[in-house]
Amino acid sequence: MHTANLILRFLLELAALGGFAALAWRSTEGSWRFLAVIVVVVLIGAVWATFAVPNDPSRSGNAPVPVPGALRLLLEFAVLLGGAWAFHAAGYSWVGLTITALVIVHYLLWTERIVWLMQN
Repeated sequence: MHTANLILRFLLELAALGGFAALAWRSTEGSWRFLAVIVVVVLIGAVWATFAVPNDPSRSGNAPVPVPGALRLLLEFAVLLGGAWAFHAAGYSWVGLTITALVIVHYLLWTERIVWLMQN
């Protein structure tokens, strides 16, 4: 695993959560905003941490709920690109486009992980 790409992925994970939080904030009013942001971030974070491929070298290797690699890859695309879309939908189009470009670069630089996921 390349340390720089692991750092990029971590930052993309945080950005995705930020995108979903921004959309939750913009989609609700009043004090419900705070609850919406907390619920969205906790739910997406829980899904991200729970469904994993056993012995994934890019993670701790633990898989609370083991899933096939192809399903994990779809989950990653859904969360990372979904977070980019959420920024766009919340009115921050340039942030969404930047994150989309970084997600593409991340996976282009980490093709061996994609191959590993598809084989497991």
